[in-house]
Amino acid sequence: MGVLNVTPDSFSDGGRFLDHEAAIEHGHRLIDEGAAIVDVGGESTRPGANPVGPVEEARRVVPVVAGLAGDVRVSIDTRHAEVARVAVTAGATIVNDVSASLGDVAADLGVGWVAMHMRGDPRTMQDEPVYADVVAEVRDFLVERAERAVEAGATEGWIDPG
Repeated sequence: MGVLNVTPDSFSDGGRFLDHEAAIEHGHRLIDEGAAIVDVGGESTRPGANPVGPVEEARRVVPVVAGLAGDVRVSIDTRHAEVARVAVTAGATIVNDVSASLGDVAADLGVGWVAMHMRGDPRTMQDEPVYADVVAEVRDFLVERAERAVEAGATEGWIDPG
């Protein structure tokens, strides 16, 4: 999976691919380098990042998803149902869900779903990240979310421990 961040503040490539054409070109480079999936994100998930509303997030990602979807499998990295829906309409076939709350949306859309563990949101995820048993708590959280998604009709899924 190649990661393509269309954000000004990503920890890995923030600001480099804000222009839609530059982002699509980078996506094609990722494909040329062997990516079978390109994951497009419009909201930074780095610790401490400020939230981005769904309208702005969709403005950032939809043209990029549409520009790549004919050439590779595209996932949309989001925590907003509205963004997942418009990205799937544009050609995304996986919802990479950093909130692990969109399993039912992915099921309804008939696309794959990735559930990630994160406490809170990117802005607050490092505020007191204390666990009695981190492995058991993350596992239980992800199993519970996956079970909900399966009950909603999800047929293709992955987990990301975060």
